[in-house]
Amino acid sequence: METTSRAVAQAPAAEGGQQVPSARRTVDGYLLAPFPWYGLDEAFTGPRWLMQVGTSADGSVEHGSIGHGDEPSVRNEFVSGSLDEPKEKFAVVVTVAASPDRRSADGTGLLEATSVSSAAWLAGVGLLSFTWPGQMDHSLRDDWLDQQTETAWALADDLSGPAWSSLSLPVDGVLAPFHYRESEFGWVLAGSTQEGVHVGAYGRGMSAYGLGFAMIKDIAAYA
Repeated sequence: METTSRAVAQAPAAEGGQQVPSARRTVDGYLLAPFPWYGLDEAFTGPRWLMQVGTSADGSVEHGSIGHGDEPSVRNEFVSGSLDEPKEKFAVVVTVAASPDRRSADGTGLLEATSVSSAAWLAGVGLLSFTWPGQMDHSLRDDWLDQQTETAWALADDLSGPAWSSLSLPVDGVLAPFHYRESEFGWVLAGSTQEGVHVGAYGRGMSAYGLGFAMIKDIAAYA
């Protein structure tokens, strides 16, 4: 799925990988989406914050993310080769418009279809964005990210493979099937809704098994 991040809706990274507070982010990109946004349901009572939206080649909003809990920073602590117990507890919900193959708005190309695999890949890459092996030299990080991104794509393209298990979670109050996997960096899941969108999620420190998802009634309230 060829998309780019919309600059107006992405928080710039501060020194050391820390994210700029969500108060500086804008809801504008989210309001341009022709599909509903999803987040954790009302059972979650902690902080919620905007992250970024992604656009297709013709500028249409295709996906975006909403954060819940602690705003994560890049995690790079290792002890004896193993990641420490996470101090940050967060879950990020990724909404992806369900779309078939279609012509771009300018008629010059064909936009790829989106699927549950699209949501799984975006969630997998999202988790990687807050992960960095601390013993790795800075100059090698790009190569590591490239390799891990390819792995995330391969996993997302094989949702029936052994890396994934099945998990049923409520979506708008009704149980729905999800694909779920864990790694040393956190967890990733992906599924679909009845509202014409796919939902992916990733997190650390918060158990995925107790989560539920719901359509956001007023995304402007996040501004």
